[in-house]
This record gives sequence, structure tokens and C-alpha cells, in this order.
Amino acid sequence: MKVTWEEPEWGDLGWERLAAGVGRCRLPGWDCTVGLVTGPGGALLIDTGSSLAEGARLRLAAQSLAGRRVDLLALTHAHFDHVFGAAVFAGACVFAPLSPHDEFGEVGREALRADAVRNGLDARAAEEAADTLVVPHRYIGEEHTITLSESESDGLTGGRRVVLSAVGPGHTRADLAVVVPGVPGVPGDPTVVFCGDLVEESGEPQAGPDAVPSRWPAALDRLLALGGEDALYVPGHGAVVDAAFVRAQRDALASRFGVSREPVT
Repeated sequence: MKVTWEEPEWGDLGWERLAAGVGRCRLPGWDCTVGLVTGPGGALLIDTGSSLAEGARLRLAAQSLAGRRVDLLALTHAHFDHVFGAAVFAGACVFAPLSPHDEFGEVGREALRADAVRNGLDARAAEEAADTLVVPHRYIGEEHTITLSESESDGLTGGRRVVLSAVGPGHTRADLAVVVPGVPGVPGDPTVVFCGDLVEESGEPQAGPDAVPSRWPAALDRLLALGGEDALYVPGHGAVVDAAFVRAQRDALASRFGVSREPVT
């Protein structure tokens, strides 16, 4: 039987359409971005919100938009506002960047719980999310490609190719970018790059104790190489930006942290 695919009605649930089968929403509270990529062979959610309750709301919205359950989760980095909703997506395969530290182990869970409470999350909600935190099924050390398709077609009705790329460290010790290449020959279908908190638009990029400032500008160079000049870059917090914004933030971070760089031509 031939698989068909219909464009989600993004606006009905307050989501922003970025390309065919690709959308995102900005969550209340910490203004964290969550992305969704759909195709006839699956649905991928990018980050999961700051609590189990928020994750449950996202699961219902994503299922309604995709017309199917979420099969795949990509966690851009191990901060509570991006990972604490993951446990409600039963059966989903979870991807995360490979890190030299075990952020999803016992010590990492306690650090995430404490950070969530410090930033204003209800203590009980933080404890529940930390106790049930999902251990990723696959860690990405370099790059991994997923095709949300049940056929070999590269067209919009055949699915979407998604590239998970470990571009950090930078904002944390391990940062994952999710790149959705535009479909060749389809007007108005740009490449979309979900940047996690390597890029922030709504405020100055936050550098906590797990940041690696000396490597951050180079991580943004890798983002730009992955997306190209015409891509849409989706920050972890704030409005969608372009390549010029990413370059400017890269240069600002290099200046802020005293990172010397070779000129990029």
C-alpha cells in the first residue's frame, strides 16, 4: 500500500511551520524551543520540555500534528528544560550527544534536579522528572542520519531525511544539532537547523559550569557549515534566525571569552 503524507495544521495548535513537515513551538516559562519533524515513516521530536507535565502536553500536541505517536526523540543537550519531559514518550528511541560525563546517570540526575529547583521549577516536579529521566538509547559521537520514510523517495510525500550531528562542546560538554535538509527543487523548503542552546536569540547565551567557552565559537562554525547561508537556524530560546545572526553570535562569544580565531573566509 502506498504511504501518503499530509502537512500538519501547525497553526491550529500554536506551532510555527518552518518547512514541509517541520515545525516548532516556544514553551512558556523558560521560552525553550521544541521541534517536530514528521514523515510517512515516523515522527521525531527535538527536546521535550522542563517537566513530566510539560512533556505530556507536548506528546499530545505532537501526536495530533503528526497523526501518529512520536517514534524518536533527539535531546540537544542535558539541561533540565530540554530533557525533563522525555519519560512520557513511552517506546520512543532517544538520541543524545556523546559526552565525557554521564549526565543521565545518578550524579547527573541530581545535578539536573538541583538546577531545575534553583531556576524555579517546583521541587516535587523536579524530583519526579529526575527520578524517571530516560537514559538515551543511542549516543551520537559524530553524525547519524535518519529517514522518516517508508519508501526510497526523497520527495515530500516520501519522507524526510534528518541528520543528527555532534557539533559541541560549547554550551555544554556535548551539544547535538538536528539538521533537516531542504528538499531539492522544492521552492520555499529551506534547510532547518535546530541548534539547541548553542544559539540563543531571546537573550545572551548562557554559560554555566558545564560550558566549554573555548570550543563554543568553533561549534557555531560547524553549525554554519551544516546549514549553509540560506538555512533557518532555530535557537534553543527565542525567534528563528539566519546565518548572519549565528556568525554575529559566534564573534560575540569569541570576544566575550577571549577565544582567538583564524579569520573565516
